[in-house]
Amino acid sequence: MKTRFSSLVGIKKDAMQKSERILQEQNHILQQAQKAYDVSVDFLSAIQIPNHGKIADFLASRELLEVQRSIIEKNHEWILFAQSQVKQAQENLKKAMMEYEKFNYLELEEIKAILKEQKLQEAKELDEIALLTFTKKSSLNGNL
Repeated sequence: MKTRFSSLVGIKKDAMQKSERILQEQNHILQQAQKAYDVSVDFLSAIQIPNHGKIADFLASRELLEVQRSIIEKNHEWILFAQSQVKQAQENLKKAMMEYEKFNYLELEEIKAILKEQKLQEAKELDEIALLTFTKKSSLNGNL
């Protein structure tokens, strides 16, 4: 049954579904960031520091450690950013769901009101038909 809220309910439902998709995408990005962080930490622990050898080898391993630590820091920042994006997407989804539920409730209430009015109208029509039928029978019986 169409009401004045039907189109708004459709729009709000689409907005809610879009917010759900965005949240899923942000969760996926967060998972990717966490995987990248884990890989970079594992790589750091796999780096072997030479115990003896040329000074160039020691300097190279130190530079490799510094670079890997900076990569870990960047991945950690990426995780923090992705977490904030997920939180924002959750808030947007919550707002979209509230809007959808509000207009859906209004539509259902209007449908109830319309159905109630229809039932009342049907009852009036039936009463009128019954009254006409009774009056007609009474006048026919009275004429006999």
